[in-house]
Amino acid sequence: MSDYQRKRTQQKNLRRKRSHLRLRKRLRGTAERPRLAVRKSLRYVYAQLIDDDAGKTLAQANSREGVVQEGLETSAGSRQAARKVGQVLAERAKEQGVEQVVFDRGGFIFHGKIREIAEGAREKGLGF
Repeated sequence: MSDYQRKRTQQKNLRRKRSHLRLRKRLRGTAERPRLAVRKSLRYVYAQLIDDDAGKTLAQANSREGVVQEGLETSAGSRQAARKVGQVLAERAKEQGVEQVVFDRGGFIFHGKIREIAEGAREKGLGF
C-alpha cells in the first residue's frame, strides 16, 4: 500500500468517525427504545441493541454466526448476509420485549449493507 493510499484510507475513516460523533450527540438508547448500532468491516457486518442509560447490550447479531451463515449463497460480508443479520437481531429483540429502536448507522452512508440491516429488522417487525 502506497503512502497516498494509506493517507486516503485514514482520511476516510476519520470522516466516518466525525460523522458518527455528530450522530451520537442526538441519538440515545433507553430501555424502552434501545439504540440499534451498526458496524461493518470489509469481511463482516455487526449489529447490536444498546441501552445507553444502563450501559448494557441487550442483543447482538453478526454475519460470523452460524445462524446467519446457514443458507447463504454468498460471503458473510454480502448484502444478503446483512439482511439476515437484521432479521436475526429483530427476532432476538422481540424475545427481550423490544418493539421500537433508534437506528444508529455508525457514520456510514445509509445504503448497501447498512440499509439491508435496517430493512431486515423492519421485515421482522422492529420499528424505527
